[in-house]
Amino acid sequence: MSEVSVFSDHICQLGEGPSYDPATNALFWFDIVNGRLLEKPVSGGALKIHELGQMASAIAIIDDKRQLIATETGLHVREVATGGMTLHTPIEADNPLTRSNDSRVHPCGALWTGTMGKKEEKGAGSIYWFFKGELRRLFSDITVSNSICFSPDGALAYYTDTSTGLLMRIACDPATGLPAGEPKVFVDHRSAKGYVDGSVVDRDGVLWNAVWGGKAVKAYSPDGTLLREVAMPVTQPSCPAFVGKNADRLAVTSAWSGKDEKQRQLDPQAGMTFLLDISVSGRFEPRVLIA
Repeated sequence: MSEVSVFSDHICQLGEGPSYDPATNALFWFDIVNGRLLEKPVSGGALKIHELGQMASAIAIIDDKRQLIATETGLHVREVATGGMTLHTPIEADNPLTRSNDSRVHPCGALWTGTMGKKEEKGAGSIYWFFKGELRRLFSDITVSNSICFSPDGALAYYTDTSTGLLMRIACDPATGLPAGEPKVFVDHRSAKGYVDGSVVDRDGVLWNAVWGGKAVKAYSPDGTLLREVAMPVTQPSCPAFVGKNADRLAVTSAWSGKDEKQRQLDPQAGMTFLLDISVSGRFEPRVLIA
């Protein structure tokens, strides 16, 4: 555990969606079910909590003044200076049973964004592609959308329905971020402890995955070989993000969601956000193109 330190001791019920902004050296992440966006400088400084008024799970940078937020009603443009939110593209806004979940920006500027049932209803979610104002549904019948990430050249996409235990890989058009083939199993995690949650891919094509229920972050080579497993001090790590001016460290969110009081006492840091003090060949998130 010497490799892991606490970045923020603020406890989220469902900490998720971390994303680093190199322009401000700040990590953003969410407490999804409580509708909060959290912000903290990686170099140290006070935590800011932004109340969003609805469930939200992912953030992408549009430009220095605007961010794109995935929420239970769709994609909202957020003004950094004021925190004001404007609905840009509705996604399942007429379905009160679903919310946003895992999302990430393809190198071309397209966004893959997932939905799921608020109570993890079977098959209630989907994964969508959004690019320059256009929205398409890519995959349906998803129970828990997760692990959306891309190879550095944009030729591969990864995703999972966490309920299946299978991390999938699919060829992509590097120019558009659209699928260009059929999905194939990249990692079969069904016989391992825990569940495949959020992932990122580094400059070398290594995929770093947070294992919900497995107390670990795992690194897989481009051919799916397990390269490394980093033990975490919490049962439910949820999602990693590359942070720092060189993108050479990992931040990892976590959650206490689903635990009763006794289980929470046994997992006292659940919901905190951590830094992995290991050297990684990370990369910054691309900016999203909304028009």
